[in-house]
Amino acid sequence: MCACGCRHNCIKWFFGRLHGYPPHLRLVVYNIRYATGTGPAFHLPVPGAGYLRSNPRVLTGITRFLREEHADLVGLIEIDSGSIRTGMLNQAEYIAAEIGHYSAFQCKYGLSSINTLLPIVRKQGNALLSAPHVRKQRFHYFDTGIKRLIIELELEDVCVFLVHLSLKFRHRQYQLRALCDLLLSRRKPVIVAGDFNTFWGTHEIYLFMRAAGLRSANTVGLPSFPARAPRVELDFILVSEQIEVNAFRIPDVRFSDHRPLVCDFEVRTAGSAAGPGA
Repeated sequence: MCACGCRHNCIKWFFGRLHGYPPHLRLVVYNIRYATGTGPAFHLPVPGAGYLRSNPRVLTGITRFLREEHADLVGLIEIDSGSIRTGMLNQAEYIAAEIGHYSAFQCKYGLSSINTLLPIVRKQGNALLSAPHVRKQRFHYFDTGIKRLIIELELEDVCVFLVHLSLKFRHRQYQLRALCDLLLSRRKPVIVAGDFNTFWGTHEIYLFMRAAGLRSANTVGLPSFPARAPRVELDFILVSEQIEVNAFRIPDVRFSDHRPLVCDFEVRTAGSAAGPGA
């Protein structure tokens, strides 16, 4: 294990740096639904009742999946940061400790939202976990929508953003406009990932991607929702042109109502040399 606690991932990161070529990194993005599980029991005794009870076995399964993926970066949508639902367990800190990552998490509703006063709800957020060295951590907030949080981690060669956009189409368009302005203010290559709630898939975010200079890592439009039989592309990993996507897949993992996204990539910088075998 490295001194920072990130096991093999930092070794891979610095080995690439030492030899002058960009390291291959893996990003996993997963809406885990507060580790409440799925299935008919989720809606008993009343529809949506499952949101009030976390399942430790589901959280263990999610953590095991992430550990086996050996991800360098993990974006977690819908995490509980320590409410009575989880027995005051912070899911972001728990998963980060288990896989040896740095964690950045925050309530997703905004500092002035009434939701920050409500039990359980005020602990609902998102988290971005990282093994490579984090230079800066920033939390931004949209001006519209209920879910407003944008998490940004700045690494050595890339800025990674995690979002969970509004369910309302009009609010999503306002959020995408604000997000585009934020991305264009960064000098480093960017990755934007998360649950976009786009029921029209890439058609809805086409203009946003063009304006921000992004493309989807999911080139064939694989659906991620619902997990049992995916039909809709709600979750995205979008990358700028300096980022080379080496592989993308959506594993058949059903701990949540979403399936996770797994993306292997590397950041091409001006000083990057060709890797082994190039």
